[in-house]
Amino acid sequence: MRKIYLTIIGVIILTALFAEYPDGNVILGRIDANMNARTTKSTTTMIVQTRRATRTMESINWSQGSEKSFSEYTAPARERGTKMLKDGDNLWIFDPSTDRTIQISGNMLKQSVMGSDLSYEDFMEETSLRDNYSAVVKGELVHEGRDTWIMELTAKKSTTSYQKIVLYVDKERYVPLYEERYAKGGKLLKTTRVQEVMQSGNRWYPQKILYKDELKDGKGTLFIINKIEFDVKIPAHIFSKASLKK
Repeated sequence: MRKIYLTIIGVIILTALFAEYPDGNVILGRIDANMNARTTKSTTTMIVQTRRATRTMESINWSQGSEKSFSEYTAPARERGTKMLKDGDNLWIFDPSTDRTIQISGNMLKQSVMGSDLSYEDFMEETSLRDNYSAVVKGELVHEGRDTWIMELTAKKSTTSYQKIVLYVDKERYVPLYEERYAKGGKLLKTTRVQEVMQSGNRWYPQKILYKDELKDGKGTLFIINKIEFDVKIPAHIFSKASLKK
């Protein structure tokens, strides 16, 4: 009888421990609601830190959900006028030095964007985590002064670029502060570390992010959002191929 009693107590304790962790998929929904918007317009700075040199590029960017985005590089002079358009599953790059528009597809998507730690594949990712991953809360910890949930995300489709992601999610602000992105075989491909967070209305958003391709040397690519506006009106022509050569 005593053994049965102890077993029941053990089950109650284990149940209580697991009950402390919220549903991971609900947290993904909260992250999506905080991070995604109908439209955005932003100005950004990208600092590529390789072993030999540091390059700084500036751009202005528009997006409409996860389906459409358009970026135009404004600095430095050698990159000025380079443009990138995403429309659904299609991606084009305009190079002003050759006056040519190139469609990026297939293995080309794995190539680096402007020598950075980001690939074209990263730019093609769907923005909704809940639509593309299932999530389980594995634990909690204090990450750089913030209480976070440790989450493990598993891709719902075999075609997703990263088959597993480990996230440290700010419990209060629902911002992923640290990410590890893995290949199907379990190899760590990239890490993402949010260094600064900003507030816009009721929304918290990463302002300074360090991307690191773990398969490359270098200190990583620092991506800084100088200004961002949510749910702004964007002219339809922005997301047309004609805008690449304007």
